[in-house]
Amino acid sequence: MKLKSIFSNSFGILLSRITGLGRNTLLAMTLGASGYSDMFFVAFKLANMFRRIFAEGAFTQAFMPSFVDAKQKGVFATAIFLRFMLFIIAMSLVVNFFPELVTKLLAWNWSSEKIAQTAPFTAINFWYLDLIFIVTFLGTLLQYKEHFITTAVSTALLNLSMITALYFYMHESPMTILYALSFSVIIGGLLQVVTHLAVLKHLKLHRLLIGGWKYRNQKDVNGEKKKFSKLFIPSVWGNSAPQIASYLDTFLASFLLTGSISYLFYANLLFQLPLGLIAIATASALFPSISKALSRGDEKSAYENLGKAFWLLAFLLSISAIGGIIFAEPIVWLLFEYGAFTPAMTHQTANVLSMYMIGLLPYGFAKLFSMFLYASHRHGKAAKIASIALSVNILFSLLLMHNMGAMGLALAGSIGGWTLFILTIREVGTKKFFNILKDKKLFFLILLISFLSIIFIIINKLLMAWIY
Repeated sequence: MKLKSIFSNSFGILLSRITGLGRNTLLAMTLGASGYSDMFFVAFKLANMFRRIFAEGAFTQAFMPSFVDAKQKGVFATAIFLRFMLFIIAMSLVVNFFPELVTKLLAWNWSSEKIAQTAPFTAINFWYLDLIFIVTFLGTLLQYKEHFITTAVSTALLNLSMITALYFYMHESPMTILYALSFSVIIGGLLQVVTHLAVLKHLKLHRLLIGGWKYRNQKDVNGEKKKFSKLFIPSVWGNSAPQIASYLDTFLASFLLTGSISYLFYANLLFQLPLGLIAIATASALFPSISKALSRGDEKSAYENLGKAFWLLAFLLSISAIGGIIFAEPIVWLLFEYGAFTPAMTHQTANVLSMYMIGLLPYGFAKLFSMFLYASHRHGKAAKIASIALSVNILFSLLLMHNMGAMGLALAGSIGGWTLFILTIREVGTKKFFNILKDKKLFFLILLISFLSIIFIIINKLLMAWIY
């Protein structure tokens, strides 16, 4: 397990998440949890959803193992990039021709007037997908060289672009603010592309793409492209499951009280902080080395890395989950309760955050172990597992939302996370998992959780007394 790669990736994600929190704190001050903030989150959500399905998730997980095995890497990479770029441009044009119809699919219960107001922002924000696909493609090539920090840090450029827009336009009308935010998303995406191109040239990887373009018609990579396609299709579905769940949360929340979409958005941002900083950073850093190990038949090395990463996640995610549940209200109060964001909004968002945090451990572990499935070309199994977890999520969302509101949607997501984790462990190997657990570290983990729970509860009572 390469700690340097994990920590450099974590540092980049931390910087991005810190700027993201700054962005959303400023956004909360400016728009609060209102109808206008709901409009922006809906408009931005579609591009984000497809970004995670096609760009950050399915593409990387299918491309990396295929790229590792490819004999003509430059030709293969160029062929795949062109195919996807043309498809995503076509998709963006469709969204821009029919923005109201697409927006309606995201917020079915909204009035025609609100749909019409949101549609232009949906059209603008969707172009971010085109830019972030380029970033993801270039970032995957950098990952192959085990360079992670550029991609991890680059999201900070998007956040800084949005912060700049909010700073200069925060005193304008809400609609003007939404236009400024939407265009700042595109500017941020362009900055991310430029940064990746500069690093690609610095590492001399641009020669691989230039050679791939030059010899694209002279070398046969049809077999490799077919292999990639067989992996990509189930990978799309496997990565679509959590994004579909997120879409359904937004859809179902549109039937709840005004602000419910925003409560879910702000709480999920906080949930994603430890998930990205710890679990995603670790899984992303290990993915290239495990893919290479399995490609050369070194399964022992792959499992050793998996076990070491598991204990790293176990300690860090446990502390984060306990802290997130116990300190939910002080955290939301500290980060968001300014300007238009009221104490009542803080309370609602904190409740939602607590429900999300119940699923932090299983989602983190599932991310790690599913990475092993993708590295070993078991994309179909991962897709099947994700489908079952999604079904469980949907079922509990419908059961819980009526009595618990946005909290019920968040809790349903956590239940789906536990389902995903249990089924993933069964596929990777229950015996192998229990062999990892047979370690004295488990005793120290239980002891640490018990001790911290008591300390955190005492500190939280003191904080709540001071705040209120």
